[in-house]
Amino acid sequence: MDDTVDESVTAERSGTAAFLDALRVARNAKIGVAVGVVFGALMYVVRVFELRGPAPDGVGGPVLFLALAFVLAFGTAVLVTIVLTSVSAYRAVQRGG
Repeated sequence: MDDTVDESVTAERSGTAAFLDALRVARNAKIGVAVGVVFGALMYVVRVFELRGPAPDGVGGPVLFLALAFVLAFGTAVLVTIVLTSVSAYRAVQRGG
């Protein structure tokens, strides 16, 4: 994977925009959202269709699990985005800018 950033393009943009471009935040966020949605959907399917056994009595129905899956997807998306952006920042420091 090529993590290089075109310096001529980032030099023309504002400081914050160039910083976000250098860390590839938009790309990392797209990957994070994709991973979060897939993971949340997978956990929802596992719980609602009881693929790992029945839920304990009185735990809640599919609507509650849908809300929990949304929270799980959002949290996973944020975590993956932070990790990928941290890796991008580390690589940028190792390259010297």
